[in-house]
Amino acid sequence: MKPRSEAGETGFTLIELMISMGLFALIAVAGLALVDGIIKVQGRTEKRMDRLADLQRAMFVVSSDIDQISFGQVSGGGEKLNFTRAAPGFGGPAVPLQYSVANGNLVRGSGAMVQTVVGGVANVRWRFFDGSAWLDRWPARDEDKDKWPRAIAVDLQAVGPGGTPGALRRVVTLPDQAEYPKQ
Repeated sequence: MKPRSEAGETGFTLIELMISMGLFALIAVAGLALVDGIIKVQGRTEKRMDRLADLQRAMFVVSSDIDQISFGQVSGGGEKLNFTRAAPGFGGPAVPLQYSVANGNLVRGSGAMVQTVVGGVANVRWRFFDGSAWLDRWPARDEDKDKWPRAIAVDLQAVGPGGTPGALRRVVTLPDQAEYPKQ
């Protein structure tokens, strides 16, 4: 019988083959763990981005409504805000609106119709700037009931993905109030 090297036989021994298969299996497991981690991070990021988009939409709706304030009184305090909004694009009559919190949602109501602006709200606080100080309610005095504040701020305590709390603040300056002649 010829020695192995002289016979021209080449190949792996069983031990070499087992070691290489074990190393390949370790690399495959590490690769799967890495892919699984990336997918989980992507899922959490998508949830956060969706929540951020919801909050941005809500702040846009609130700001847009307050920007289009129309004749009438502004009143509020705590979790409620009441005012009348113009409907310029529709040519219709002005619409009375009320913002409040119901069942963990910031809601926008007009008469019997109630619309959820954003969910996952722990608390909302409306504040009013009279030109010199921020007030917790409007009107602060009975003689100011027909006046508007100079600005309205909303402080929203939102619950993010995973139950993490967060705070948002939006300040909207009001237009000058039109003065109508008394009849």
